[in-house]
Parts: sequence; structure tokens; C-alpha cells
Amino acid sequence: MTAHSPYLASLGEEDRKALEIRLLDRQTGHCFICDETIDLVLHGGQLDIDHIIPRADNGPDEENNFALTHATCNRQKGASDLRVARRIAEFEKLQRTAIGEGKRGANLGDVLGRYNGAKANLKLKRYPDAVEFTLTAVDKNDIRRVPLYKDQLSGMEYFFAVLPLEYLHHDDRINPRSIGANIRGLIEEFLQKRPQLHVALAWWSPESDGSGHIKIFDGQHKAAAQIMLGMKELPVRVFVEPDTNVLLVANTNAGSALRQVAFDVAVMRHLGSSLFMERVRQYKDMKGLPENNYSFSEKDLVAFFRGEHREMLRYIIDAVRDSITHNKDNGLMEFIEWAGKTADRPLAYSTIERTFFSEFIYMKALDAPLDNGMERGENARLLERDQIVRLMSLFAEIFFVGKWDPEIGGRKLENRLQKGDQIPENHLRAWRIAREEILANVLTWVRLVIENYNAYTGRMIDKERLLQYALPEDLWQRIRTFLNNLGALPCWIDKNLSNTVFGAKQNRDFWTDVFKTGKTQTGVRVLAEPLNLQTMIVNRST
Repeated sequence: MTAHSPYLASLGEEDRKALEIRLLDRQTGHCFICDETIDLVLHGGQLDIDHIIPRADNGPDEENNFALTHATCNRQKGASDLRVARRIAEFEKLQRTAIGEGKRGANLGDVLGRYNGAKANLKLKRYPDAVEFTLTAVDKNDIRRVPLYKDQLSGMEYFFAVLPLEYLHHDDRINPRSIGANIRGLIEEFLQKRPQLHVALAWWSPESDGSGHIKIFDGQHKAAAQIMLGMKELPVRVFVEPDTNVLLVANTNAGSALRQVAFDVAVMRHLGSSLFMERVRQYKDMKGLPENNYSFSEKDLVAFFRGEHREMLRYIIDAVRDSITHNKDNGLMEFIEWAGKTADRPLAYSTIERTFFSEFIYMKALDAPLDNGMERGENARLLERDQIVRLMSLFAEIFFVGKWDPEIGGRKLENRLQKGDQIPENHLRAWRIAREEILANVLTWVRLVIENYNAYTGRMIDKERLLQYALPEDLWQRIRTFLNNLGALPCWIDKNLSNTVFGAKQNRDFWTDVFKTGKTQTGVRVLAEPLNLQTMIVNRST
């Protein structure tokens, strides 16, 4: 796979061979990615010339941005920045060596060993408010003085310093974990000149001669990524003569019970949507397209940013999700809690993702231009967005608007019911219908209503893209009728089912069986009879 390059395409066979020779000489006879030898005769026909910095990232299409690689190395790395691919190939060698030595994988100690680190101890001279040291192992004999701080809660003393790799060691007792695959993302992040937000944590205690290791116990991924990018020094926060057992407990808790909460899923979707728009802008800039030109497809974007094709697909779908949740016409949004399921709202955003979105958003890239059918109101993604918004709003109208009481909420609702509390029927119905395992099955039946209509009327529709085709108004009426009839089932307000059916969380299969058979697998009768699609789409009020 040779890079898509007008420059390379303009070269004749002899000029291309000459370029290969120049690149190989610049690379001292080695593959740019794996650093193994390249032989122009033995590897003839199995070599690639590729951009070091991808064109999609504004890399120039000129000789100083080309590298010669084994074709197999280039295929395995996809289309990522070759500087990243080179570091990942190097790290994979460290992994293989570490595993061959019986370890679970490479850690910061292996990276330090590869880059001439972990060679020296540090001597400290302590004062009440400062420490002094020299870096003689790297021929720096000047005396350095930095402030000494005290943690008021733990009582531990620490200082900040930028130290050469020679003085840094890995603590595999406090941090026994190996480095994971996310080092790739960190390498990419630092290559984009984004700063490290948190310094590595280390500790120091003197040995018999008064010197001691600076042992890093937290931040090994960030440290390793920076080292592999050529950093010779790293900033660290060093605890001085600490109780290492306390550090061990603190570090363990930080990675488990006290793990920091990530961005809410909804926030991540919004970020993904923004990244999608940014990629669209980049694509148009690189292709020289005018501002209002959207004649390219989602698949074109995925192919163009092929080094991050998985991320690109996620950005596309995130943009669809975000356009639905931030649509001013979406009547269901006021009943959704963005960061979980709380007492005063019946639905969590994560439930929406696993029900409405997983059931009706087409999760693959489209091959039609982004503006296809826009003027006729037939654009697939806009139809999908608008019709999911309409379905969610219909659901809100039937089950929640004027029925859900935030003052009553949902905290331990079934327990309160079992204890004799009087819960309004509309509120109880709304709470039960909103349970994820129930809602997922309800939407499966809504899908059946749509597919049944399409079959009956002879509409040939791709079932994976069900809502990317305009639904006729009489089909919308069928969906409304189905939901009304479903809501009228006595089970949603039957207080006697609180213990046996609604008291404990059930899975989707449980409600699949109930809707198909009318009862649970243990024989508890929930519905008078199994759901029947034909009777459920008949308006019973007429």
C-alpha cells in the first residue's frame, strides 16, 4: 500500500527507484517502522513509500515527508502517522521480550531500560523547607535546590523536579500493572503537542550510603509515551521517605473503588459530534471543496481518515445521537437524566442509547453524499434523526406528559408500593414502561409494526435502515395505536405484580418471554394472553 500521492504518481520507474535509494540511505538501511533491515533486491516489490505525517493531518506531499517501509509493516499500521507506527512497533518488541521473560507485559521499567534510564541513585540534602541535589550521573555538578512541601492531610513531604531518565526507576510493587494498548493514544496525543496534565508520582528513600532510587508508581503510561517520543527528562512529584504501604493502598484505591468518573456518555457523544464536524471541515480543506459542498459520503470520510477509521465511524454515529438528543422538538428529553437514573426522572441517557438508538440508528457509514436528497426531504440521516425524534416524542406524549410526577419520583417505588403507599396509576405505568429491559422489548415490537406494514403494502425497505425511509402517516397512526393499546394492559398498574415481577430487575429475555407467552418462565401470569400484532394495531376506542 503506497501512499496516495500526486508526487509519487508523477514519478517514472527510474525516478521512483532513485527515491527508494535516497530514502533507504537516509534511514541507514532500515525500515522506518520496524527498524529491521531493508534489502532492495530481496524485498523488491514488497516495499512501500508512505507519508510520515499523513496528508489528512496536513503532512506535505514532498520527499522530506516520505519514508520507506516493508509493505507488511505499513499494512499493519493502517494509515496512522508513521512516527506513531514506529513507536508502537518498538513497544511491541518490548512486549514480546517481556512476555518471553515470563512477565505479563512490558512496563515502565522496560521502557526506561531501552532508553538508557534507571541507572543512578539520587542523594538528597534535606532542609525544613527545601531539598538539594546534584545530577552528577549526567555530568551536571551544580547544586539544585527546590522547595519541600508537606501534605497537610497525610503528613507526607514531597518536592517537584524535572529529572533525567538516568535517575528514574519503575516501582513494580506499588504498580505491578503492565502498559496497555492505550499508550498508542498517548503517543498520538503528545505528538499533537498537547501537554501532560498530571505529572508522574514517585517516592525516594535513602539506602545505606544515603542515596536512593526515584521510584515512579503512578503515571507510567504517560511517562512511557513521552520517553518513546524522545524525552530525556520528565517532571515528577517525589514523596520523601514516605510510608510506602500507605502509597500502595492509596494507589490501589485510586485504580478501583475511587476511580475517577469519566465524562458522562452524553457528553462524550457531544464531543464526538464536534469531532465529526471538525473532520468534515478538514476533509473539505484538504480536497479544496467550497464551503457549501457536501458531495462526499460518510464512507469517503472513513476512507480518507483511514488511520482512525474506527474513531471516524464513532464520530459519525455520535453526530446522529447528538442531533437527536439536542433537538428542540424532542419531547422525551425532559424525562431523561443525563448522568444516570435519578429519583425524579424515569429514564437514564444510557437507557436511550441501548433502546431507541441501538434499535433504530443505522450504525454503519453511508455511501450516499451527505447532501443526497436534501432538497427533496429524503436525506437518509435527516429522516432517521427526525423520525427517531418523532417516535421519542410520541412515547413521551403517551406515557409521561402529564402522567409522570417528579415529586413522587421513582426512588424505591416498588418497595413503597409493597408497603402500602398509594401510587397514581399513570405514574406507576410510566415508571414500569421506562425500565430498560421493558422499553427494549417495546421498541422491538414497534419495529415489528413497521416491518409488518412494509410487507403488507409491498414497500421494499432495508431493515437495518428502517427509519431512513419516510414512514407514511397511516403507519404513524398504527404505531400510536400500538403504544396506546400496550399502555392499556393491566400489568403496568397491577400492584400484586410488584413482588413477583417488578420488584427485582429482570433481563430482556424475561420480557421477551412475557410478551410472547403472557407469562414468566416460572409460570406467573402477567398478561391475559400473549401479544398479538394484528390485534395490537386495532384502535379499540372506536
